[in-house]
Amino acid sequence: MNCFKLSWWVIITLLGASPISAFATKVSLDAICPSLSGEWQGSAANPNGASKRVTSSIMCSADGRNMYISVSQGARFVNSETWWFRQRGSDIELVYSDGINADIYQTLTLYQQAGGFAFLGAGEIKQRPALIRLSFDAQSVDAQTQWLWQQSAHFLDDDSDHYQVVRGISLMPVE
Repeated sequence: MNCFKLSWWVIITLLGASPISAFATKVSLDAICPSLSGEWQGSAANPNGASKRVTSSIMCSADGRNMYISVSQGARFVNSETWWFRQRGSDIELVYSDGINADIYQTLTLYQQAGGFAFLGAGEIKQRPALIRLSFDAQSVDAQTQWLWQQSAHFLDDDSDHYQVVRGISLMPVE
């Protein structure tokens, strides 16, 4: 099984496997920046789509109050997509841009839990009200830390009691 297919299998296996526990602690953006900063490679997929090879660059400001993520061209659209997280008091403001649609602005709260971090907030996905979770779960592979970034939603117009994964991205260090 090549690395690309293995990454997709890991994403599918871990869908929904990391709820926010009662032991999560609210933290500021500077708690996650040093762990994620760098160049990453892996795959991205939604539950109904094909897995695509992507690269991601994650940069943090010197004060740790801004984190910028760029996911390579072709991950979803012909342009690369950007995720700009900014610390605003005790909340995090996210500006998402795909270069095609109008930018999305979202207010989130960041929590640290065993093995990772999760941004939580309320918003809309495809014109449906939702609770949004962006989780970064650490995975140790061959003494290297890799991350699984799951983008999930709990749709408020749905009777289910769980988050549905919208997309997963594996973040493996670029060698």
